Amino acid sequence: MILGPPAHSMSRTAPDNSNAEDEWWKKTTVYHVYVRSFYDSNGDGIGDIQGIIEKLDYLHDLGYETIWVSPFTQSPQKDFGYDISDYLSISPEYGDMPLFEKLVEEVHRRSMKLIFDLVLNHTSSEHSWFIESASSRDNPKADWYVWKDGKGKKGLRRPNNWRAMAGNKAWTYHPRRKQFYYTAFLPFQPDLNYHNPEVKQAMFEVIRFWLNKGVDGFRLDIISAIYEDSELRSNPPSPRLTPSDKSLSIFFQNLKNNFLHEKSFEFAIELRRVVDEFDNPKRVLIGESHGDEALIHRFCRNDGQHGLHAVFLFKAISTPFKAEKYREMLMTFEKHFPEPLIPTLVFANHDRNRVISRLGGSIEKAKLLALFQFTCRGIPFTYFGDEIGIPRVRIPLKDGKDAIAIQHKWVPQFLVDRSSEILNLDECRTPMLWNERPRAGFCGSSAEPWLPVADSFREINVEKQISEPHSLLNFYRKILLFRNRTPSLHAGRLEILHDLCNRKILAYRRIFNEEKHVVLLNMSRQRVKIPLNKPVLLSTHPQSPVHQLQPFEGRIINESH
Repeated sequence: MILGPPAHSMSRTAPDNSNAEDEWWKKTTVYHVYVRSFYDSNGDGIGDIQGIIEKLDYLHDLGYETIWVSPFTQSPQKDFGYDISDYLSISPEYGDMPLFEKLVEEVHRRSMKLIFDLVLNHTSSEHSWFIESASSRDNPKADWYVWKDGKGKKGLRRPNNWRAMAGNKAWTYHPRRKQFYYTAFLPFQPDLNYHNPEVKQAMFEVIRFWLNKGVDGFRLDIISAIYEDSELRSNPPSPRLTPSDKSLSIFFQNLKNNFLHEKSFEFAIELRRVVDEFDNPKRVLIGESHGDEALIHRFCRNDGQHGLHAVFLFKAISTPFKAEKYREMLMTFEKHFPEPLIPTLVFANHDRNRVISRLGGSIEKAKLLALFQFTCRGIPFTYFGDEIGIPRVRIPLKDGKDAIAIQHKWVPQFLVDRSSEILNLDECRTPMLWNERPRAGFCGSSAEPWLPVADSFREINVEKQISEPHSLLNFYRKILLFRNRTPSLHAGRLEILHDLCNRKILAYRRIFNEEKHVVLLNMSRQRVKIPLNKPVLLSTHPQSPVHQLQPFEGRIINESH
Protein backbone atom coordinates (compact mmCIF):
# COMPACT_ATOMS: atom_id res chain seq x y z
CA MET A 1 0.00 0.00 0.00
CA ILE A 2 1.15 3.54 -0.71
CA LEU A 3 -0.01 6.89 0.53
CA GLY A 4 -0.57 8.97 -2.56
CA PRO A 5 0.74 8.58 -6.11
CA PRO A 6 3.69 6.25 -6.73
CA ALA A 7 7.14 7.74 -6.91
CA HIS A 8 8.41 5.76 -9.88
CA SER A 9 8.92 8.89 -11.94
CA MET A 10 11.26 10.46 -9.39
CA SER A 11 14.99 10.53 -10.00
CA ARG A 12 17.77 11.38 -7.67
CA THR A 13 18.79 15.01 -7.91
CA ALA A 14 22.47 15.70 -8.28
CA PRO A 15 23.92 17.21 -5.10
CA ASP A 16 25.06 20.81 -5.30
CA ASN A 17 27.87 22.43 -3.35
CA SER A 18 25.68 24.34 -0.94
CA ASN A 19 26.13 23.97 2.80
CA ALA A 20 22.49 22.88 3.12
CA GLU A 21 23.08 19.92 0.82
CA ASP A 22 26.36 19.08 2.57
CA GLU A 23 24.46 18.87 5.85
CA TRP A 24 21.42 16.94 4.58
CA TRP A 25 21.55 14.73 7.65
CA LYS A 26 20.70 17.67 9.92
CA LYS A 27 17.34 18.14 8.19
CA THR A 28 16.41 14.56 7.44
CA THR A 29 13.85 12.20 8.95
CA VAL A 30 14.87 8.58 9.52
CA TYR A 31 12.77 5.41 9.36
CA HIS A 32 14.36 2.38 11.03
CA VAL A 33 13.71 -0.85 9.13
CA TYR A 34 14.33 -4.02 11.11
CA VAL A 35 14.74 -5.99 7.91
CA ARG A 36 13.87 -9.41 9.35
CA SER A 37 10.40 -8.19 10.36
CA PHE A 38 9.50 -5.60 7.72
CA TYR A 39 8.20 -7.52 4.69
CA ASP A 40 8.77 -11.07 3.45
CA SER A 41 8.82 -11.10 -0.35
CA ASN A 42 9.62 -14.78 -0.95
CA GLY A 43 7.42 -16.66 1.49
CA ASP A 44 10.02 -18.02 3.93
CA GLY A 45 8.65 -16.09 6.93
CA ILE A 46 11.66 -13.76 7.12
CA GLY A 47 11.77 -10.17 5.91
CA ASP A 48 14.30 -9.44 3.18
CA ILE A 49 15.91 -6.79 1.00
CA GLN A 50 13.41 -7.27 -1.81
CA GLY A 51 10.68 -6.67 0.76
CA ILE A 52 12.20 -3.27 1.57
CA ILE A 53 12.33 -2.40 -2.13
CA GLU A 54 8.66 -3.28 -2.55
CA LYS A 55 7.68 -0.98 0.33
CA LEU A 56 9.84 2.02 -0.59
CA ASP A 57 6.87 3.91 -2.03
CA TYR A 58 5.06 3.53 1.29
CA LEU A 59 7.98 5.16 3.12
CA HIS A 60 8.52 7.84 0.49
CA ASP A 61 4.88 8.84 0.39
CA LEU A 62 4.74 9.01 4.18
CA GLY A 63 7.45 11.67 3.91
CA TYR A 64 10.54 9.90 5.23
CA GLU A 65 13.80 10.95 3.63
CA THR A 66 16.29 8.43 5.05
CA ILE A 67 16.06 4.70 5.71
CA TRP A 68 18.21 3.00 8.33
CA VAL A 69 18.38 -0.76 7.80
CA SER A 70 19.40 -3.28 10.46
CA PRO A 71 22.31 -5.66 9.64
CA PHE A 72 21.98 -7.85 6.56
CA THR A 73 25.60 -8.94 6.12
CA GLN A 74 26.69 -12.57 6.45
CA SER A 75 25.94 -13.88 9.94
CA PRO A 76 25.11 -17.10 11.83
CA GLN A 77 22.11 -15.08 13.12
CA LYS A 78 22.67 -15.95 16.77
CA ASP A 79 22.15 -12.24 17.40
CA PHE A 80 20.20 -11.70 14.17
CA GLY A 81 22.93 -9.93 12.26
CA TYR A 82 24.85 -8.21 15.03
CA ASP A 83 27.23 -11.19 14.95
CA ILE A 84 28.94 -10.73 11.60
CA SER A 85 30.91 -13.54 9.96
CA ASP A 86 31.71 -11.65 6.73
CA TYR A 87 31.49 -7.87 6.45
CA LEU A 88 31.55 -7.86 2.64
CA SER A 89 28.74 -10.27 1.74
CA ILE A 90 24.97 -10.53 2.23
CA SER A 91 23.24 -13.17 4.36
CA PRO A 92 21.32 -15.39 1.88
CA GLU A 93 18.04 -15.19 3.83
CA TYR A 94 17.99 -11.46 3.02
CA GLY A 95 19.23 -11.52 -0.58
CA ASP A 96 22.51 -11.05 -2.39
CA MET A 97 24.81 -8.24 -3.49
CA PRO A 98 23.01 -7.44 -6.79
CA LEU A 99 19.77 -7.11 -4.83
CA PHE A 100 21.43 -4.80 -2.32
CA GLU A 101 22.77 -2.70 -5.18
CA LYS A 102 19.22 -2.50 -6.53
CA LEU A 103 18.05 -1.29 -3.10
CA VAL A 104 20.62 1.52 -3.17
CA GLU A 105 19.54 2.46 -6.69
CA GLU A 106 15.82 2.46 -5.84
CA VAL A 107 16.33 4.49 -2.66
CA HIS A 108 18.36 7.10 -4.52
CA ARG A 109 15.89 7.17 -7.41
CA ARG A 110 13.35 8.50 -4.92
CA SER A 111 15.81 11.17 -3.71
CA MET A 112 16.10 9.33 -0.39
CA LYS A 113 19.16 8.25 1.58
CA LEU A 114 20.22 4.83 2.87
CA ILE A 115 22.22 4.15 6.01
CA PHE A 116 22.76 0.80 7.66
CA ASP A 117 24.07 -0.75 10.83
CA LEU A 118 27.79 -1.29 10.99
CA VAL A 119 29.07 -3.39 13.89
CA LEU A 120 32.66 -2.25 14.37
CA ASN A 121 33.19 -3.45 17.91
CA HIS A 122 33.02 -7.22 17.48
CA THR A 123 32.55 -10.04 15.01
CA SER A 124 30.95 -13.44 15.20
CA SER A 125 33.12 -16.19 16.66
CA GLU A 126 32.55 -17.83 13.25
CA HIS A 127 34.32 -15.02 11.37
CA SER A 128 37.45 -16.26 9.59
CA TRP A 129 39.47 -13.62 11.42
CA PHE A 130 38.56 -15.06 14.79
CA ILE A 131 39.01 -18.66 13.69
CA GLU A 132 42.56 -17.82 12.62
CA SER A 133 43.22 -15.72 15.72
CA ALA A 134 42.08 -18.56 17.98
CA SER A 135 44.17 -21.19 16.23
CA SER A 136 47.45 -20.27 17.93
CA ARG A 137 49.26 -17.50 19.77
CA ASP A 138 51.61 -16.68 16.88
CA ASN A 139 49.45 -16.61 13.73
CA PRO A 140 49.16 -13.40 11.62
CA LYS A 141 45.87 -12.48 13.34
CA ALA A 142 46.80 -13.63 16.82
CA ASP A 143 46.48 -10.07 18.13
CA TRP A 144 43.33 -9.09 16.22
CA TYR A 145 41.12 -9.82 19.23
CA VAL A 146 41.48 -9.14 22.96
CA TRP A 147 43.20 -12.17 24.48
CA LYS A 148 44.54 -12.58 28.00
CA ASP A 149 46.02 -15.34 30.13
CA GLY A 150 43.80 -16.46 32.97
CA LYS A 151 44.66 -16.36 36.65
CA GLY A 152 45.43 -19.23 38.99
CA LYS A 153 47.82 -22.19 38.66
CA LYS A 154 46.04 -23.58 35.62
CA GLY A 155 45.09 -20.21 34.16
CA LEU A 156 41.38 -21.00 34.31
CA ARG A 157 40.26 -18.03 36.37
CA ARG A 158 39.09 -14.95 34.45
CA PRO A 159 41.72 -12.20 33.93
CA ASN A 160 39.64 -9.53 35.71
CA ASN A 161 36.15 -8.81 37.02
CA TRP A 162 34.71 -7.25 33.87
CA ARG A 163 31.07 -7.77 33.02
CA ALA A 164 29.57 -7.46 29.58
CA MET A 165 26.74 -5.07 28.76
CA ALA A 166 24.35 -8.03 28.57
CA GLY A 167 25.11 -8.86 32.21
CA ASN A 168 27.24 -11.96 31.63
CA LYS A 169 30.91 -12.33 32.52
CA ALA A 170 33.00 -10.64 29.86
CA TRP A 171 35.62 -13.36 29.42
CA THR A 172 35.31 -16.72 27.66
CA TYR A 173 37.96 -19.44 27.87
CA HIS A 174 39.25 -20.87 24.58
CA PRO A 175 40.89 -24.29 25.12
CA ARG A 176 43.00 -24.26 21.96
CA ARG A 177 44.81 -21.02 22.82
CA LYS A 178 44.52 -21.72 26.54
CA GLN A 179 43.56 -18.10 26.98
CA PHE A 180 40.45 -16.03 27.56
CA TYR A 181 38.97 -13.74 24.93
CA TYR A 182 36.97 -10.63 25.80
CA THR A 183 33.38 -9.94 24.77
CA ALA A 184 31.63 -6.65 25.52
CA PHE A 185 28.28 -8.35 24.84
CA LEU A 186 27.75 -12.08 24.32
CA PRO A 187 30.23 -14.99 24.34
CA PHE A 188 29.88 -15.61 20.59
CA GLN A 189 30.77 -11.96 19.80
CA PRO A 190 34.52 -11.55 20.44
CA ASP A 191 35.77 -7.98 20.56
CA LEU A 192 38.22 -6.76 17.97
CA ASN A 193 41.46 -5.29 19.30
CA TYR A 194 41.59 -1.70 18.11
CA HIS A 195 44.91 -1.15 19.85
CA ASN A 196 46.23 -3.14 16.86
CA PRO A 197 46.54 -0.74 13.87
CA GLU A 198 45.98 -3.63 11.42
CA VAL A 199 42.47 -4.12 12.80
CA LYS A 200 41.69 -0.45 12.49
CA GLN A 201 42.83 -0.31 8.88
CA ALA A 202 40.88 -3.47 8.00
CA MET A 203 37.70 -1.91 9.34
CA PHE A 204 38.38 1.35 7.51
CA GLU A 205 38.49 -0.69 4.32
CA VAL A 206 35.13 -2.24 5.21
CA ILE A 207 33.71 1.27 5.53
CA ARG A 208 35.16 2.31 2.17
CA PHE A 209 33.76 -0.82 0.53
CA TRP A 210 30.18 0.05 1.46
CA LEU A 211 30.56 3.76 0.76
CA ASN A 212 31.78 2.83 -2.72
CA LYS A 213 28.56 0.82 -3.06
CA GLY A 214 26.65 4.06 -2.59
CA VAL A 215 25.62 3.81 1.05
CA ASP A 216 24.95 7.26 2.53
CA GLY A 217 26.30 6.47 5.99
CA PHE A 218 26.19 4.22 8.99
CA ARG A 219 24.55 3.76 12.33
CA LEU A 220 27.51 2.59 14.42
CA ASP A 221 26.47 -0.14 16.81
CA ILE A 222 27.57 0.57 20.41
CA ILE A 223 30.54 2.75 19.50
CA SER A 224 31.21 3.24 23.23
CA ALA A 225 32.71 -0.26 23.47
CA ILE A 226 35.37 0.08 20.76
CA TYR A 227 38.30 0.50 23.15
CA GLU A 228 39.00 -0.98 26.54
CA ASP A 229 41.69 -0.23 29.10
CA SER A 230 44.99 -1.41 27.63
CA GLU A 231 46.10 -2.74 31.03
CA LEU A 232 42.79 -4.61 31.48
CA ARG A 233 42.36 -3.32 35.02
CA SER A 234 39.33 -4.51 37.01
CA ASN A 235 36.27 -2.30 37.27
CA PRO A 236 35.24 -0.49 40.46
CA PRO A 237 31.99 -1.33 42.31
CA SER A 238 28.72 0.48 41.68
CA PRO A 239 25.49 0.73 43.71
CA ARG A 240 23.42 -0.01 40.56
CA LEU A 241 22.05 -3.46 39.67
CA THR A 242 20.84 -2.56 36.18
CA PRO A 243 22.17 -0.08 33.59
CA SER A 244 20.45 3.18 32.73
CA ASP A 245 20.65 5.56 29.80
CA LYS A 246 23.10 7.69 31.77
CA SER A 247 25.00 5.09 33.80
CA LEU A 248 27.13 2.28 32.40
CA SER A 249 26.81 0.05 35.45
CA ILE A 250 25.43 -3.46 35.77
CA PHE A 251 25.27 -6.04 38.56
CA PHE A 252 26.87 -3.54 40.97
CA GLN A 253 29.86 -2.90 38.70
CA ASN A 254 30.83 0.37 37.02
CA LEU A 255 31.99 -0.55 33.50
CA LYS A 256 34.60 2.18 33.66
CA ASN A 257 37.49 0.29 32.08
CA ASN A 258 35.70 -1.45 29.23
CA PHE A 259 33.34 1.29 27.96
CA LEU A 260 33.71 4.95 26.96
CA HIS A 261 37.49 4.82 26.88
CA GLU A 262 39.25 8.06 25.94
CA LYS A 263 40.54 6.46 22.76
CA SER A 264 36.98 5.84 21.58
CA PHE A 265 36.49 9.59 21.19
CA GLU A 266 39.75 9.83 19.26
CA PHE A 267 38.62 6.95 17.06
CA ALA A 268 35.48 8.90 16.11
CA ILE A 269 37.72 11.60 14.62
CA GLU A 270 39.55 8.97 12.56
CA LEU A 271 36.25 7.56 11.32
CA ARG A 272 35.12 11.02 10.26
CA ARG A 273 38.26 11.44 8.15
CA VAL A 274 37.48 8.19 6.34
CA VAL A 275 33.87 9.08 5.47
CA ASP A 276 34.90 12.62 4.51
CA GLU A 277 36.82 11.04 1.63
CA PHE A 278 33.36 10.62 0.09
CA ASP A 279 31.66 13.92 -0.60
CA ASN A 280 29.30 13.48 -3.54
CA PRO A 281 27.09 13.55 -1.50
CA LYS A 282 28.46 13.86 2.01
CA ARG A 283 28.11 10.72 4.14
CA VAL A 284 26.98 10.49 7.76
CA LEU A 285 28.02 8.66 10.95
CA ILE A 286 25.54 8.24 13.79
CA GLY A 287 26.83 6.46 16.88
CA GLU A 288 25.07 4.39 19.51
CA SER A 289 26.28 5.01 23.04
CA HIS A 290 24.78 5.10 26.49
CA GLY A 291 26.15 7.64 28.92
CA ASP A 292 25.76 11.17 30.18
CA GLU A 293 25.25 13.78 27.47
CA ALA A 294 28.04 15.86 29.00
CA LEU A 295 30.42 13.03 28.08
CA ILE A 296 29.07 11.39 24.93
CA HIS A 297 28.85 14.67 23.01
CA ARG A 298 32.62 14.23 22.67
CA PHE A 299 31.96 11.57 20.04
CA CYS A 300 30.80 14.47 17.85
CA ARG A 301 33.34 17.12 18.78
CA ASN A 302 36.48 16.43 20.76
CA ASP A 303 39.29 18.91 21.39
CA GLY A 304 37.96 21.10 18.61
CA GLN A 305 37.93 18.29 16.03
CA HIS A 306 34.92 16.83 14.24
CA GLY A 307 33.96 13.24 14.96
CA LEU A 308 30.61 11.58 14.41
CA HIS A 309 27.83 13.69 12.91
CA ALA A 310 25.42 12.67 15.68
CA VAL A 311 25.01 10.22 18.54
CA PHE A 312 21.89 8.52 19.85
CA LEU A 313 20.44 10.18 22.94
CA PHE A 314 18.57 7.52 24.88
CA LYS A 315 17.40 10.07 27.42
CA ALA A 316 14.38 10.59 25.14
CA ILE A 317 13.27 6.99 25.75
CA SER A 318 13.61 7.08 29.52
CA THR A 319 12.21 10.58 30.16
CA PRO A 320 8.72 10.46 31.75
CA PHE A 321 5.90 11.78 29.54
CA LYS A 322 5.52 15.04 31.46
CA ALA A 323 5.87 18.64 30.32
CA GLU A 324 8.48 19.62 32.90
CA LYS A 325 10.60 16.54 32.23
CA TYR A 326 10.50 17.11 28.48
CA ARG A 327 11.50 20.73 28.98
CA GLU A 328 14.49 19.58 31.05
CA MET A 329 15.38 17.13 28.29
CA LEU A 330 15.29 19.87 25.65
CA MET A 331 17.48 22.09 27.80
CA THR A 332 19.98 19.25 28.20
CA PHE A 333 20.07 18.56 24.47
CA GLU A 334 20.47 22.24 23.60
CA LYS A 335 23.22 22.65 26.17
CA HIS A 336 25.38 19.73 25.04
CA PHE A 337 24.49 19.65 21.32
CA PRO A 338 24.29 23.29 20.22
CA GLU A 339 24.96 24.29 16.62
CA PRO A 340 26.91 23.10 14.71
CA LEU A 341 26.08 19.88 16.61
CA ILE A 342 22.60 18.42 16.53
CA PRO A 343 20.72 16.11 18.92
CA THR A 344 18.86 12.97 17.92
CA LEU A 345 15.23 12.29 18.80
CA VAL A 346 14.96 8.55 19.41
CA PHE A 347 11.96 7.12 21.24
CA ALA A 348 12.24 3.43 20.33
CA ASN A 349 14.40 0.89 18.53
CA HIS A 350 14.92 -2.85 18.16
CA ASP A 351 16.12 -3.15 21.77
CA ARG A 352 13.46 -1.16 23.62
CA ASN A 353 9.77 -1.34 24.40
CA ARG A 354 7.31 -0.17 21.77
CA VAL A 355 6.27 3.49 21.97
CA ILE A 356 2.53 2.85 22.13
CA SER A 357 3.00 0.33 24.96
CA ARG A 358 5.06 2.80 26.99
CA LEU A 359 2.26 5.33 26.48
CA GLY A 360 -0.37 2.96 27.84
CA GLY A 361 -1.95 2.41 24.42
CA SER A 362 -2.97 6.07 24.07
CA ILE A 363 -3.25 7.22 20.45
CA GLU A 364 -3.61 10.83 21.66
CA LYS A 365 -0.27 10.63 23.45
CA ALA A 366 1.32 8.93 20.44
CA LYS A 367 0.21 11.79 18.17
CA LEU A 368 1.47 14.34 20.67
CA LEU A 369 4.83 12.56 20.87
CA ALA A 370 5.05 12.54 17.06
CA LEU A 371 4.32 16.26 16.97
CA PHE A 372 7.08 16.85 19.50
CA GLN A 373 9.55 14.61 17.69
CA PHE A 374 9.07 16.18 14.26
CA THR A 375 9.04 19.81 15.41
CA CYS A 376 12.06 19.87 17.73
CA ARG A 377 15.58 20.67 16.62
CA GLY A 378 17.13 17.30 15.99
CA ILE A 379 17.16 14.22 13.79
CA PRO A 380 13.93 12.25 14.35
CA PHE A 381 14.03 8.44 14.16
CA THR A 382 10.93 6.26 13.78
CA TYR A 383 11.15 2.56 14.55
CA PHE A 384 9.18 0.57 12.01
CA GLY A 385 5.53 0.11 12.96
CA ASP A 386 5.44 2.91 15.53
CA GLU A 387 3.66 5.04 12.91
CA ILE A 388 0.65 2.72 13.20
CA GLY A 389 1.03 1.93 16.91
CA ILE A 390 2.23 -1.68 16.85
CA PRO A 391 2.20 -2.78 20.51
CA ARG A 392 4.62 -4.88 22.49
CA VAL A 393 3.76 -8.53 21.81
CA ARG A 394 4.09 -10.66 24.92
CA ILE A 395 6.31 -13.68 24.26
CA PRO A 396 7.31 -15.85 27.24
CA LEU A 397 11.00 -15.70 28.04
CA LYS A 398 11.26 -19.46 27.67
CA ASP A 399 10.12 -19.13 24.04
CA GLY A 400 12.51 -16.31 23.19
CA LYS A 401 14.73 -16.52 20.12
CA ASP A 402 16.68 -13.41 21.08
CA ALA A 403 20.13 -14.13 22.54
CA ILE A 404 19.49 -11.94 25.60
CA ALA A 405 16.26 -13.82 26.31
CA ILE A 406 18.00 -17.18 25.98
CA GLN A 407 20.71 -16.05 28.38
CA HIS A 408 18.14 -14.89 30.95
CA LYS A 409 15.65 -17.77 30.83
CA TRP A 410 16.21 -18.26 34.55
CA VAL A 411 14.44 -14.97 35.37
CA PRO A 412 10.88 -15.61 36.70
CA GLN A 413 8.26 -14.63 34.12
CA PHE A 414 6.25 -12.56 36.61
CA LEU A 415 9.25 -10.26 37.07
CA VAL A 416 9.65 -9.95 33.31
CA ASP A 417 5.97 -9.01 32.92
CA ARG A 418 6.21 -6.29 35.57
CA SER A 419 9.10 -4.52 33.86
CA SER A 420 8.38 -1.34 31.89
CA GLU A 421 11.18 -2.28 29.54
CA ILE A 422 11.70 -5.63 27.84
CA LEU A 423 14.09 -8.49 28.52
CA ASN A 424 12.94 -10.61 25.58
CA LEU A 425 13.78 -8.38 22.62
CA ASP A 426 11.56 -10.50 20.38
CA GLU A 427 8.65 -8.56 21.90
CA CYS A 428 9.57 -5.36 20.04
CA ARG A 429 10.70 -7.06 16.82
CA THR A 430 7.48 -8.77 15.72
CA PRO A 431 6.40 -8.40 12.07
CA MET A 432 5.00 -5.27 10.48
CA LEU A 433 1.20 -5.19 10.24
CA TRP A 434 0.33 -4.36 6.65
CA ASN A 435 -3.30 -5.47 6.39
CA GLU A 436 -5.97 -7.67 7.98
CA ARG A 437 -5.24 -10.73 5.85
CA PRO A 438 -3.60 -13.79 7.44
CA ARG A 439 -0.12 -13.08 8.84
CA ALA A 440 -1.05 -9.37 8.66
CA GLY A 441 0.26 -9.27 5.09
CA PHE A 442 3.84 -9.65 6.33
CA CYS A 443 4.20 -12.95 4.49
CA GLY A 444 2.01 -15.35 2.55
CA SER A 445 -0.68 -17.29 4.39
CA SER A 446 1.21 -20.55 3.87
CA ALA A 447 4.38 -19.23 5.50
CA GLU A 448 5.13 -19.18 9.22
CA PRO A 449 6.53 -15.79 10.29
CA TRP A 450 9.77 -16.01 12.24
CA LEU A 451 8.02 -14.26 15.15
CA PRO A 452 4.27 -14.14 15.88
CA VAL A 453 2.29 -11.17 14.61
CA ALA A 454 0.37 -9.00 17.08
CA ASP A 455 -3.11 -10.38 17.86
CA SER A 456 -4.56 -6.92 17.20
CA PHE A 457 -3.47 -6.86 13.54
CA ARG A 458 -7.06 -6.73 12.21
CA GLU A 459 -7.59 -3.44 14.08
CA ILE A 460 -4.04 -2.10 13.76
CA ASN A 461 -2.60 -2.22 10.25
CA VAL A 462 -1.43 0.07 7.47
CA GLU A 463 -4.27 -0.61 5.06
CA LYS A 464 -6.97 0.20 7.60
CA GLN A 465 -5.29 3.35 8.89
CA ILE A 466 -4.78 4.72 5.40
CA SER A 467 -8.57 4.86 5.03
CA GLU A 468 -9.15 6.54 8.41
CA PRO A 469 -8.59 10.32 8.14
CA HIS A 470 -7.68 10.78 11.82
CA SER A 471 -5.61 7.63 12.28
CA LEU A 472 -2.15 7.66 13.83
CA LEU A 473 -0.63 6.80 10.45
CA ASN A 474 -2.30 9.72 8.70
CA PHE A 475 -1.17 12.05 11.47
CA TYR A 476 2.42 10.87 10.94
CA ARG A 477 2.01 11.57 7.23
CA LYS A 478 0.59 15.03 7.94
CA ILE A 479 3.32 16.10 10.37
CA LEU A 480 6.12 14.64 8.23
CA LEU A 481 5.00 16.48 5.13
CA PHE A 482 4.50 19.69 7.14
CA ARG A 483 8.02 19.43 8.58
CA ASN A 484 9.58 18.70 5.19
CA ARG A 485 8.17 21.87 3.61
CA THR A 486 8.72 24.13 6.65
CA PRO A 487 12.31 25.41 7.00
CA SER A 488 11.88 26.57 10.60
CA LEU A 489 11.06 22.99 11.66
CA HIS A 490 13.87 21.20 9.85
CA ALA A 491 16.57 23.85 9.76
CA GLY A 492 15.68 26.58 12.26
CA ARG A 493 16.95 27.30 15.73
CA LEU A 494 14.94 26.45 18.85
CA GLU A 495 13.86 28.73 21.69
CA ILE A 496 12.15 27.24 24.74
CA LEU A 497 9.30 29.57 25.77
CA HIS A 498 9.81 29.32 29.52
CA ASP A 499 7.13 31.91 30.28
CA LEU A 500 4.50 29.65 28.68
CA CYS A 501 5.85 26.38 30.09
CA ASN A 502 4.44 24.85 33.26
CA ARG A 503 3.51 21.46 34.70
CA LYS A 504 1.00 20.93 31.89
CA ILE A 505 2.37 22.84 28.91
CA LEU A 506 5.60 22.56 26.94
CA ALA A 507 6.15 25.45 24.54
CA TYR A 508 8.95 26.34 22.16
CA ARG A 509 9.55 28.43 19.06
CA ARG A 510 11.33 27.40 15.85
CA ILE A 511 12.91 30.23 13.83
CA PHE A 512 14.39 30.33 10.33
CA ASN A 513 15.05 33.80 8.90
CA GLU A 514 11.64 35.56 9.06
CA GLU A 515 9.70 32.32 9.50
CA LYS A 516 8.54 31.63 13.07
CA HIS A 517 6.40 28.83 14.44
CA VAL A 518 5.36 28.19 18.02
CA VAL A 519 4.70 24.64 19.17
CA LEU A 520 2.39 24.08 22.15
CA LEU A 521 1.97 20.68 23.76
CA ASN A 522 -0.54 19.98 26.51
CA MET A 523 0.98 16.94 28.21
CA SER A 524 -1.78 16.67 30.78
CA ARG A 525 -5.28 15.22 31.14
CA GLN A 526 -6.84 18.67 31.67
CA ARG A 527 -8.04 21.29 29.22
CA VAL A 528 -5.81 24.35 29.23
CA LYS A 529 -6.47 27.91 28.07
CA ILE A 530 -3.81 29.44 25.84
CA PRO A 531 -2.94 33.15 25.54
CA LEU A 532 -1.89 33.14 21.88
CA ASN A 533 -4.32 34.41 19.24
CA LYS A 534 -2.46 33.26 16.13
CA PRO A 535 -3.39 31.00 13.19
CA VAL A 536 -3.30 27.28 14.00
CA LEU A 537 -1.54 25.46 11.19
CA LEU A 538 -1.72 21.93 12.53
CA SER A 539 -3.23 20.21 15.57
CA THR A 540 -3.41 16.68 16.92
CA HIS A 541 -7.11 17.45 17.63
CA PRO A 542 -8.57 18.82 14.36
CA GLN A 543 -11.77 20.29 15.90
CA SER A 544 -10.43 21.80 19.11
CA PRO A 545 -11.58 25.27 20.35
CA VAL A 546 -9.16 28.03 19.31
CA HIS A 547 -8.39 29.32 22.82
CA GLN A 548 -8.25 25.95 24.56
CA LEU A 549 -5.94 22.99 24.32
CA GLN A 550 -7.66 19.66 24.80
CA PRO A 551 -6.06 16.92 26.96
CA PHE A 552 -2.89 15.71 25.22
CA GLU A 553 -3.33 18.15 22.34
CA GLY A 554 -0.44 19.68 20.45
CA ARG A 555 -0.48 22.58 17.99
CA ILE A 556 1.76 24.38 15.56
CA ILE A 557 1.00 28.11 15.49
CA ASN A 558 2.15 30.56 12.84
CA GLU A 559 4.04 33.55 14.24
CA SER A 560 5.55 34.74 10.97
CA HIS A 561 4.85 38.31 9.86
